[in-house]
Amino acid sequence: MTLKEEFQTRNFSIYGQWLGILSMILCLATGISAIFSFRVLLIILGVVAIVFAFLILFIEVPLLLRICPTSSKFDSAIRRVSTNYMRAAAYAVMSVVIFLSLLNSASALIAAAVFLALAALCYLLAAVKGQAFVGSKTLGGQGVAQMIV
Repeated sequence: MTLKEEFQTRNFSIYGQWLGILSMILCLATGISAIFSFRVLLIILGVVAIVFAFLILFIEVPLLLRICPTSSKFDSAIRRVSTNYMRAAAYAVMSVVIFLSLLNSASALIAAAVFLALAALCYLLAAVKGQAFVGSKTLGGQGVAQMIV
């Protein structure tokens, strides 16, 4: 199944997964830029955004759990975030934490927070509509990880 065919399925979990990947990139980029702001709270939230980027990477690309040396506790924690409701909750919590950066002052982190909120909304819509989680084959879902082992 090509990427175009995946988007044509109208499954919101695929939209959420790709919005998650975009938010991961934005968390990394805006987190790095926040470090150079020289404001303590913004630096802390920038580091948190970078940590979120790596968490999202492991959540959305299941292949990495097999090829990266991680602890069994970390693997089990990431595997708990497997349903649409859990993913929506995880993205909502990450979005709220990043939105807290607006209490101090406006920064580029708002872009990451908005995309995190959109990913949470897509996963929530998929859960409410009763759509099963379908991982994108492009990102290592459904069969790709099993082919390696």
